[in-house]
Amino acid sequence: MEIEVDKIDALVDEYGGEHRALTTILQDIQDEHHYLPKEALQRVSERMGLPLIQVYQVAKFYKAFSLEPRGKHLITVCLGTACHVRGGVPIVEQLGRSLDIAPGETTKDRRFTLETVNCLGCCALGPVMVVDGEYHGKMAASRVDRVLKRCIEAKEATANG
Repeated sequence: MEIEVDKIDALVDEYGGEHRALTTILQDIQDEHHYLPKEALQRVSERMGLPLIQVYQVAKFYKAFSLEPRGKHLITVCLGTACHVRGGVPIVEQLGRSLDIAPGETTKDRRFTLETVNCLGCCALGPVMVVDGEYHGKMAASRVDRVLKRCIEAKEATANG
């Protein structure tokens, strides 16, 4: 993957090269690339004067960051106790069938990434599926494809409109 060095430099400059801005800079990079490319982390390290290992430690510490390419659309399903007993697993299974991926994987076209988490902190709404940051509570496997289609169409219409 080719990174645009000028964009990385501009990001670092925007935050004044402040070490405390590292997570924000990494978030901005991930928003653009859907993951943190190795070359981008190396450039951030150089420009901020931080050891590369320190940049990687931050990138690995936060679950929100990914060092592997992610899909354009991130789907997260809660499998905490409340969501699990209310049907979280069948939701994951339906997503797996619909997208032909397992949790932790990204579709070949890099359109979707499926992740599971232990808790989203909204147990009363369980089971919960999150598509691109939009929460869908009281989900059922039978509604997965419809919700997924609606969310993706809405996001892509906004991006193209």
